[in-house]
Amino acid sequence: MVGMPGAGKSTVGVILAKTLGMDFVDTDLEIQRSHGRLLQDIIDESGIAGFLRAEEQTILKGSYNHAVIATGGSVVYSSKAMAHLKKGAVVIYLKVDIGTLQRRINNIATRGIAMSRDQTLNDIYLERTPLYEQYADIIIDCSNKDVEGAVESILGRLNPSNP
Repeated sequence: MVGMPGAGKSTVGVILAKTLGMDFVDTDLEIQRSHGRLLQDIIDESGIAGFLRAEEQTILKGSYNHAVIATGGSVVYSSKAMAHLKKGAVVIYLKVDIGTLQRRINNIATRGIAMSRDQTLNDIYLERTPLYEQYADIIIDCSNKDVEGAVESILGRLNPSNP
């Protein structure tokens, strides 16, 4: 799953994995585990470019079989990482409007979002949306859906013959 920070990738991903009987992987947590630091600390200490390299390396070294993967919102900046994820997988873009994201994210300075200090959430939304759409096999608009509604929509798109 790809999408903006606050789109619900981790929350929806856990429920989707349970529903499908699959493993769940949160690549942000994998990055933190492998680097022994919080995402925001990696960004603060290594810069955005350093963080994006760490994210790409984490994706490229991962072998994810029979798993729902919640990626970090910035993964779409790496064509190598996205090509790796798309091999044998369905990329689902959890689309959420900017107003919903602004309501959901109240810790933008400490959340570990790959954005420069002069960028706003709207700036990265406008920058990343075309990339999410480019890589997506399925787009699920989650702006007015709760977690269960998002999971139902995904299941319906993955298996359209099963209402």
